This record gives sequence, C-alpha cells and structure tokens, in this order.
Amino acid sequence: MCIINEPPEIHFHRNITSTREQFVAGLTDFGPRRSKVFGNSADDYLKVHYLGRSEADVTEGSLGIWERLYYDWSDSNQVVLTTIDSNVWGGASGHTYTFTRQHNGTTDVDVVIVREGKNFKGQVLGFVLRTVGRGVLEKAFEKSLQAIEARNNPGNFTDCQIELCVVNNAERCS
Repeated sequence: MCIINEPPEIHFHRNITSTREQFVAGLTDFGPRRSKVFGNSADDYLKVHYLGRSEADVTEGSLGIWERLYYDWSDSNQVVLTTIDSNVWGGASGHTYTFTRQHNGTTDVDVVIVREGKNFKGQVLGFVLRTVGRGVLEKAFEKSLQAIEARNNPGNFTDCQIELCVVNNAERCS
C-alpha cells in the first residue's frame, strides 16, 4: 500500500493541572474567541449547527480547510470528535481525547488524531502531518493546553512535558 493512502494516527500525551471538566469546558466553548484557544479554528469558519448538554455539531477550520465535527462528551473519561463532512478529511478522521485523573490531583490527557484524506489534497496533507508536519500539530496542541490551563489556573501554569508519537496499527505511546 502506498504510504500517502495510510490514515495517520497521531498521539499526544500531557499531564495538566486542570480537571477533566475544565478541559472539556474549554474544548466545547464555541464562543467568538475560540481561535485564541484553538488556532486551527478561525472565528470566520465557526458555525454551531447544534449544541446539546453532551454533544454538538460544529463546522470549524482555517486557511481553506474546514470540517464538520460531531462532538460527544457523554463519557466522563473521553471526548470524541468525529468528522462528518470536510473539504479534505473523510473516512475515520477525527479526534479522541481520553482523561485519567491522577492521585496528585492532575489529569492525564491523551489525544489521538486521525487524518484520512478523502481527496488528493487531503492525502497529501495527511502525509505531511505524518512526517514533517507533526511539529505543527504538537505546537497547536501545546498552545491549546496552555490556554485552557491559564483560563482555569491564572498565574499557576506549570510547564509540563509533552509526548508525541506517530502510531500505526494501534500501538500506544509509552
């Protein structure tokens, strides 16, 4: 199989001082300043189609790339964002955030991002993200976490280590 057609599965892990509830509140805040927390969600692309107590249907994007995502945060340990439409992403594309509360009061956040291109542009972008573009996603993830931490703990943000793994065939970051 050609490497450009393999769906990329990118893993990040981070330990944060915010609770799962605080992180989910930041992740599901679809207000007009969303781009300050999530740089790949420009305000002019943002459209909330539906917002419920534990689910949402939202279109977001930036720089000519958009996707419509179904957000589901009904599981207290996980938030799943499923791509339901996009100009470049299809198939199994989406994000899964998993939360583990630690004994010291911190929270481990694991995210798996799947980017399966539905056309040539998406296949090329998926390949770039799997190779040289991983650092871009890493910086975006770090910036989002810092913004959520600052929102919940002003003046008390600690710099924690981030782990990035590109994983094939359901291997896990260690």
